Amino acid sequence: MSAPADASPAEASTPRRVFYFNAGFLRQRRIRRILALAGYPLQLGKPGPDDQIAVWGHSPYAKRGEAVAAQTGAELIRVEDAFLRSVKPGRDNDLPLGLVIDRRGIHFDSSQPSDLEHLLAAHPLDDTALMNRARAAIAYLQEAHLSKYNAFDPAAPCPDPGYVLVIDQTRGDASVTHGQADANTFREMLYYAQEDNPGAKILIKTHPETVAGHRPGYFGPEDASDRVTLLSDPVSPWALFEGAVAVYTVSSQLGFEAIFAGHRPQVFGQPFYAGWGLSDDRHPVHLTRRGRNLSRAQLFAAAMILYPAWYDPHRDRLCEIEDTLAILDAKTRCWREDRRGWAAHGMRLWKRKPLQRFFGQHRRIVFRNSKTPDPDRPAMVWAAKADQAPDTAVRVEDGFLRSRGLGAELVPPLSLVCDDLGIYYDPHRPSRLENWIIKRAELREDQDIRATRLINRITELGLTKYNLGGALPELPRGHRILVPGQVEDDASIQLGAGEISTNLALLRRVREENPDAVILYKPHPDVEAGLRTGDVDQSEIAELADMIVVQGDPAQLLQQVNEVWTMTSLMGFEALIRGVPVVTTGAPFYAGWGLTRDLGDIPGRRTARPDLTGLVHASLIDYPRYFDPVTGTACPVEVAMDRLASGAIPHPGAGNRLLAKLQGCFASYAGFWR
Repeated sequence: MSAPADASPAEASTPRRVFYFNAGFLRQRRIRRILALAGYPLQLGKPGPDDQIAVWGHSPYAKRGEAVAAQTGAELIRVEDAFLRSVKPGRDNDLPLGLVIDRRGIHFDSSQPSDLEHLLAAHPLDDTALMNRARAAIAYLQEAHLSKYNAFDPAAPCPDPGYVLVIDQTRGDASVTHGQADANTFREMLYYAQEDNPGAKILIKTHPETVAGHRPGYFGPEDASDRVTLLSDPVSPWALFEGAVAVYTVSSQLGFEAIFAGHRPQVFGQPFYAGWGLSDDRHPVHLTRRGRNLSRAQLFAAAMILYPAWYDPHRDRLCEIEDTLAILDAKTRCWREDRRGWAAHGMRLWKRKPLQRFFGQHRRIVFRNSKTPDPDRPAMVWAAKADQAPDTAVRVEDGFLRSRGLGAELVPPLSLVCDDLGIYYDPHRPSRLENWIIKRAELREDQDIRATRLINRITELGLTKYNLGGALPELPRGHRILVPGQVEDDASIQLGAGEISTNLALLRRVREENPDAVILYKPHPDVEAGLRTGDVDQSEIAELADMIVVQGDPAQLLQQVNEVWTMTSLMGFEALIRGVPVVTTGAPFYAGWGLTRDLGDIPGRRTARPDLTGLVHASLIDYPRYFDPVTGTACPVEVAMDRLASGAIPHPGAGNRLLAKLQGCFASYAGFWR
């Protein structure tokens, strides 16, 4: 969060005592933490003239702090939620991801200036990098369907296009009363929405808190008519804007968002976004304070980048809006996909607890042992057990940055993928990952930057799927080709390997085409641990490979080879990330896009040509979901990488370790536990 634009560096950095007289601050640990990180640590006591007093906006309880400030001469600061808050409203006990901390006033009170108004009026807002960040954040909001509150389904149907959108608000809200509006203003708005648009349907969007029963709105069933319809369904605001021919608002934040959807809203109150040339204002704020014409990017930069204090709950620190978008996106995706609960099929006993933590935060998973559909819940199934679930089941598999330790050793994953079309390792049918790769053949600049940073971070930290570590032996000199071994009964081999489907056959092909190369064979970690099948006879390996690399760190190994040849191994993808050329004999998800040399049968539908950042964005950002074991919540990929790098992840208990050892003893009966 920025200090007021005219504050001196000394004033902005000098610590001052901050007192409060509102029990809400005492109860809200998250709010106190954000304030402390922003330089406003709260305390109880008696303030003096050099101190500050924090109050919550213009809430009824703010009068206590206002009175003490008037008596003591202490500076008053007003605190409110930032414009991207949470999945659900605060009255549903969801925690905020940011605050605005205002030393002049507060953004929704048009009777006096605020820090935000000062930024909009006086800040140059001409920095190219800042404007690019603003435009990128707007695009992210639209694509991910993010808003202040996000408990809605982007796929929910909206009314047929051509309606006039009228936005309701909660009765008596401070943004209404301090925006110089009242119930009559809403009546006036509805009248002009009909008068200005003869013949058009009028759609009144009910506020989420009204739908939840927390607070009444200004409109109700009595306002419905042949022309006027109330919409309380949890639909995406961005989808609503797309179908609207006009937007009418008093002071709702949806009016602010409508500007970025391309509308010029009709504004009947005096919200912070009115008066800057981007709206038609029926009751304008005095022009001596507002009259500057701003672009959409300038308005967004001031309100969403410079004004708020954004908070990262995973790392417990202040952050930038880009981090907040990724965090809110992960949390919102979790709610949208899991809110109805899941009926899980084909899930072995050891997986159930981690799956419950991963997918059961909003409604617990019910585990099923039959294919019978559950009418109340969507179905999910472990991808390799798809025959044990209804045909409509979403397939679940490990993600590509999984854990520190093997799945076969029963180490729970930090990432899982959910695929409603197929599964990434089956090239015989489209998958959700393929669709993402096609979509990411063209990236926005901010997406390219994020994927590039992800690639650099993975390389810097030496991250792979399992992150097992281990020292490397001295490698023979020459043109080194790495051949990663695979589990031969794995579904990715059975479905995607093609003609060459054994480790020995792959080695023979590599030696045949590269007689003078140094061939390094690395057995699969599950096979090395004795937990899966796929071992190759040592004498046969000796005839084909120059060295068997046992227990070595795959990330270090990839830095010392010239090529990777593989059937379908994820190490091919990990090699691409590190700039190592890859030859595939099967059809893994990363083959067929122009980034690998492909000897196998590649699906003809893979015609898109993404660059590496597009492939990485699709595979590591868009497709998987991630779980933070520290906070126990959904998180973006960057947080999962931090946990993998630091080792701040759970490890299997003694019971799981014993079960893993028994699993190794009875590897030929793997079907009983996998």
